[in-house]
Amino acid sequence: MKLCAVQYAPLTGDMEGNVERHAEFIELAASHGAELIIFPELSLTGYEPTLAKGLATHEEDPRLDVFQHLSDTHGMVIGAGLPLVTSGKPQIGMVVFQPHAGRHAYAKQRLHDDERPYFSPGDRPMLIETREHRLALAICFESLQPDHAATAASLGADVYLCSVAKHAPGLDEAYAYYATFAREHAMTILMANCVGPCDGAVGGGRSAAWNDRGRYVAALDGLQEAMLMLDTATLGTQVLVPASPAA
Repeated sequence: MKLCAVQYAPLTGDMEGNVERHAEFIELAASHGAELIIFPELSLTGYEPTLAKGLATHEEDPRLDVFQHLSDTHGMVIGAGLPLVTSGKPQIGMVVFQPHAGRHAYAKQRLHDDERPYFSPGDRPMLIETREHRLALAICFESLQPDHAATAASLGADVYLCSVAKHAPGLDEAYAYYATFAREHAMTILMANCVGPCDGAVGGGRSAAWNDRGRYVAALDGLQEAMLMLDTATLGTQVLVPASPAA
């Protein structure tokens, strides 16, 4: 199965602009045979906790209809990040679109202490079932928690999809965690990180993949928008760079 992690620079607070740019990445990935694509944490708004409540919406927001159309057209699973509206604080969400099967939202279950003033946690895991794999979702901080990875493995996941918004200083530690979790649980791991503005700093990029024995397979750089494609059958990788990356 061909999986694609998008290293993306969100347009801060611009849902419509980000939807349009997400679609461009999806079309490029589809032209190279991608069967699943994931974007970084809160990719449709940017990771900006102080703005999240005003930007929060729900998975049936009609602005997202284009992703269901693209999923159906290309037979591709699409995962894009956005704050989910609740009766209280919003949740850090990812909406997953599956071909001819509708959309479902996952909410980050484990919040960092810095996130608790702005967000509420989700309460259930999410698995994506395909012919080849059972894929578990993890969003940033929780993807580095051993119990979250262990739960995913206990549910039968053989691929761990990590959608993150991390600054450069934390990435070496994150790499070490992902290698350990991949080895301990025999899960392939694919991580999509942002570049560009991210909560008052800059996203560190370096989106990467590990095989199910914990071996590092490939990574992007820490600067530019790009996509890392991984073929789970061969462990072959490909880097795709959009024609007009953000300035």
